[in-house]
Amino acid sequence: MTIDKTVATAADAVADIPDGASLAVGGFGLSGNPIQLIEALLEQGASGLSVASNNCGVDGWGLGVLLAARRIAKMTSSYVGENKEFARQYLEGELELVPQGTLAEKMRAGGAGIPAFYTRSGVGTQVAEGGIPMTYDGSGGVAKESAPKEVRPFTLHDGRELDFVLEESIVADFALVHAQRGDRHGNLVFNKAARQFSPDAAMAGRVCIAQVEELVEPGEIDPDAVHLPGVYVHRIVEVRAEIDKPIEKRTVRSDEKE
Repeated sequence: MTIDKTVATAADAVADIPDGASLAVGGFGLSGNPIQLIEALLEQGASGLSVASNNCGVDGWGLGVLLAARRIAKMTSSYVGENKEFARQYLEGELELVPQGTLAEKMRAGGAGIPAFYTRSGVGTQVAEGGIPMTYDGSGGVAKESAPKEVRPFTLHDGRELDFVLEESIVADFALVHAQRGDRHGNLVFNKAARQFSPDAAMAGRVCIAQVEELVEPGEIDPDAVHLPGVYVHRIVEVRAEIDKPIEKRTVRSDEKE
C-alpha cells in the first residue's frame, strides 16, 4: 500500500482554504517562508484569515503580500521586523505579540494535543496581567486591551516557589511550511534556520501543506535525517523553480582600513 500525498501545483494545494480560516505558517524572519503557497493563496482569494507565524514577512514578500492585500484579519507573532505595513495596521487592527519561545511552544503543544501549558515567560508583565493594546480606534485611543491570564505558583525541585502564567496552545485549520527535501509520504527535511518554527507550525495544522525544493521517493531520506515525520503532513508540492531567498536586513563591513 502506498500513501502518495503529492499534489500537482501550489494552487491545487491551497484551493480549499476558505475565508476565515486559521493558519500556522513556518519560517524564521525570511528564512524558510513558504512563498509559493502564500502567493497561491493570494491568487486564490481567501480573506479574513487568522495567522500565527514568527513574523509577517516584509513589505511585498512572504506573509507581507497577504497583509498588504488586507487578507489577514488577525496576526499572532513575536516580531514585527522590517514590515512597515504590519506596523501601520497594528495601529488600526488586531495583533497579538507573544514571546518567541512561547509562540513556538503554543504551536508545538497544539500539535501534540496539549491544550495549555504554564510558562515563566511574561510573568509580571502585561503579557500575564493584561492591558496590552489589541485594537486601536483609529484616532490614537485604545479600543480593546488584552485580558489578564491565569497565574499560579509552582514549587520547583530546588524548593523555590515561582509564579507561572497559563498559555493556551494553537491549533490551526491549515499549516503552510517550506522544506528543503521531502518524499511522497510527507517526510520532511528542513535547512538550517528554516527548521526553527516550521516543524511546530506543521504540527499545529489540522491539514498541513508543505512545499519542498526537492521531492524524492520514499526511502531516499535516511529515517534518522527526518525532521518532521509524514504523519503530520497531508499534502506536499514540489517547487522546482528557482526560489528567491532574500535577506531581511543586510549588514556589510566597510573595506576601508581604519
